[in-house]
Amino acid sequence: MAEAIVEGIPMPVKLTFLGATQNVTGFRYLLETGSMKILIDCGLYRERDFLHRNWEEFNPEPSSIDAVFLTHAHLDHCGLLPRLVKKGFNKPIYCTRPTAEIAAISLLDAAKMQEEDAAFKKKRHEREGRKGPHPEMPLYTSDDAKATIPLFSPVDYGERVQLGPDLSATLYNAGHVLGSAMIKFVIGSGTDVETVIFSGDIGRGNDPILEHPALFDSADCVVMESTYGGLLHGTEEQAAHQLVQAIYHAIKAGGNVVIPSYVFERAQDMLNYINGFFLEQKIPPLPVFLDSSSAVDITDVFSRHPEYLNQNVREMIAAGHSPFEFPQLTRVVNAEQSKAIADVKGSSIIIAGSGMATGGPIKHHLINNITSPENSIIFVGYQAPNTLGRRIVDGDKEVRILGQNYPVRAHIEKIDGFSAHADNDELIKWLSAFKLPPKRLMIPNSEPATAQQFEHLVAQKLGWQVEIPDYGHQYTL
Repeated sequence: MAEAIVEGIPMPVKLTFLGATQNVTGFRYLLETGSMKILIDCGLYRERDFLHRNWEEFNPEPSSIDAVFLTHAHLDHCGLLPRLVKKGFNKPIYCTRPTAEIAAISLLDAAKMQEEDAAFKKKRHEREGRKGPHPEMPLYTSDDAKATIPLFSPVDYGERVQLGPDLSATLYNAGHVLGSAMIKFVIGSGTDVETVIFSGDIGRGNDPILEHPALFDSADCVVMESTYGGLLHGTEEQAAHQLVQAIYHAIKAGGNVVIPSYVFERAQDMLNYINGFFLEQKIPPLPVFLDSSSAVDITDVFSRHPEYLNQNVREMIAAGHSPFEFPQLTRVVNAEQSKAIADVKGSSIIIAGSGMATGGPIKHHLINNITSPENSIIFVGYQAPNTLGRRIVDGDKEVRILGQNYPVRAHIEKIDGFSAHADNDELIKWLSAFKLPPKRLMIPNSEPATAQQFEHLVAQKLGWQVEIPDYGHQYTL
């Protein structure tokens, strides 16, 4: 086993799980080689039961961390970076160029949303004469987000980052979202090396926009996502058919289609599909609103980086037929435009963040549409426990939005086939590329029952042992 060398003394390599353990948000793992401390991801918790962890003091001290590596720009992977910087971190944040550009957009948007939500809560609590369970202040400010952006250090897939004489890292395509990466660390020198792979979120391999995820033939330790371990998605064709049917359901009833969407990747996927429906005349041409200034900006990043897209989409863009632009589409970039959507006559499709309905303009669109049975609300992504989206999907008859209760009368639909996460069979296929089983295979980020189910399936299909880390647990590799 490779060991880092500090002043001639071998030091054990340690891995500590500081987030996303037996749940699926708040990604943060610490790799220590004796000479360096490397943080892999630094994400926000989104589940209500874990929100308090966003406010906890960092361990280790942020100023002692030598670098951060980002797998991708979803907020559950990068959304706590401004707080890390606020607390003293000032070293490089390595990631792909699209990840750097999209994370900058997402973090500024998240800071603004937190500032607005904190001000709104403070006013409401003062009016109601009470205090909420969480501080009435933003987790971080726009200034903190702005201070984070200069630290991004973009690298290409396959480009080795030499962090020290006994530590290097290389990024590989994860096929999950634009610019998403798997990270392979090589620790040691010569023939005495240890390889540790962090899969990040693994794509499905049949993404309509992205290339396939990278495969590996060997590793000593693999830290692997398993959000949908033990579960199977429907096919892309089935999901597209469901979406067409749900849109028609609303049109026939004279209602709207509201799609809570992650502003990154899922929003662009929806534009791609809906544009295709129009071109193939599967649905009539009706207004489509992309209601999120950050989703609009992120869509522009897709257009700027066709080299990260699959060949079919590259050819479409080169021919002037971008799947992200079409005549029926209105890009909504401010509150006035967002409010005006409620006055549009006839049916329309509204795509708005956030994907779990935890914040952003989607809450206002839900208020305007959730109480009317002619409207359809379609969830096209994972809904974490105790989020507003999960409560709606689980069938709550009444939900609380922005301090008020609303009866759920709209048609609710959940379509899993659009997931950007590999399902059980796709995860097993990814593991099967290894010629030998890793010495350690760890699956931290799943809901507990899912993790146990996937552990059983890996043992059954591959004969490998799996470890399910606990929050805060440290391993010596």
